[in-house]
Amino acid sequence: MRSLFFPIGLALLCAQPLLAAAQAPATLTAEPKAYSPQSAPLTLEAAISRAFSTNPGLRSAGRDLDIAAGQRTQAGAIPNPELSYLSEGIKNDARTTTVQLNQAVELGGKRSARIALAERERDVASADLASYRSALRADVVTAFFDVLTAQERLLLAQATQELSQKVTGVAARRVIAGKISPVEETRARVAEASTKIELSQAANDLAQAKRRLAATWGSSEPMVSPVETPGMPAGANPTTDELLARLPAAPQITRSRREIDRQEALADVERRRRYPDLTVSLGSKRDEQIGQRQTVVGLAIPLPLFDRNQGNLASALRRTDKARDELLAIQNKLSAELAQASLRLNAAAAELAILRDEILPGAHSAYDAGTRGFEAGKFSFIDVLDAQRTLFQAKTQYVRALGESHRAAADIERIIGNVEQHGRLTPPQLQNKEMQ
Repeated sequence: MRSLFFPIGLALLCAQPLLAAAQAPATLTAEPKAYSPQSAPLTLEAAISRAFSTNPGLRSAGRDLDIAAGQRTQAGAIPNPELSYLSEGIKNDARTTTVQLNQAVELGGKRSARIALAERERDVASADLASYRSALRADVVTAFFDVLTAQERLLLAQATQELSQKVTGVAARRVIAGKISPVEETRARVAEASTKIELSQAANDLAQAKRRLAATWGSSEPMVSPVETPGMPAGANPTTDELLARLPAAPQITRSRREIDRQEALADVERRRRYPDLTVSLGSKRDEQIGQRQTVVGLAIPLPLFDRNQGNLASALRRTDKARDELLAIQNKLSAELAQASLRLNAAAAELAILRDEILPGAHSAYDAGTRGFEAGKFSFIDVLDAQRTLFQAKTQYVRALGESHRAAADIERIIGNVEQHGRLTPPQLQNKEMQ
């Protein structure tokens, strides 16, 4: 199953992580450590499939369809007949006995109204299931890319630490050679110590992200294997207006419409209950005193003088009005959320473009110049630290922007549902050579 958005651009990012982009001299650069997976990498399609197969909440939502099927069967049942026996008198020769079969006949279309209500309840259960699947899919996409982003951050922290260790080694050698002050070596060691803190935080964030992903398929144990970068969708991103045009088909909107239909069907049931039911009786009566048996035929119908089900009908009509109001409220809410998510996605794409095309190339250039100048004795070590800090801050900002991009896209999917039917969102592509 292909994911809909993949809005992140993490595909190329993970293929050649940002860390390898530090185009610094060989004496000061470090290649990122490769992952050593304990099992095969988990793909996004496999994560979604596993969540759909084992998520307990999704199974619970699916049970509602079975419940609705039972209600539909019961709604079509007709009332059972009633068998009665009546004995009058104590003495055998003066006793009168009556055996009678009573059958209630529903009038006013009550049975068809019940069937229609059961079918509407089944539609609501189906819409609830579709909405839950859409939300679960979005949760898996978000958790999956959180793991992917955390993996990149860990690689970035590993490379930062390795680079800091190499810089500290260079500084120590230059102190021994008498070319720089021991203060510069102290600064290098402080910078190296800070990278250990970042590495520890990155490892902790990755463990938490894996636990959240595992929770989407109902596991309390964190996953062990790394995640695999998904393929990139093709095509242009839909605009905010195009996304809003898809809103009427959103799962929550569909569910609200079906809830209105259910409430209308319930109101129809209450309306038809105002009509009294007819009871037909057929039996046999034996009078021992005269030794004869007589056929008994009877009809009974309640007189709706006091109880005309007016209270239940009024309540059902108000519930229908409430359902219509809730539909309008949900439409307004989702419209605002969808517009905000679209703007967030566009803002993240713009931020990524600036980082990719302007900030990262400049940071690389400044770092390269600083390291070469430091080795040649033209720049102080503080210049190297500033350039290094700027470079890795830019890369960290890039990873965070990618994370915001996929979260915004997942929010869009959560709102409008499975957009594979309409086309996928295209994440920002990595085009700058420093990022590849």
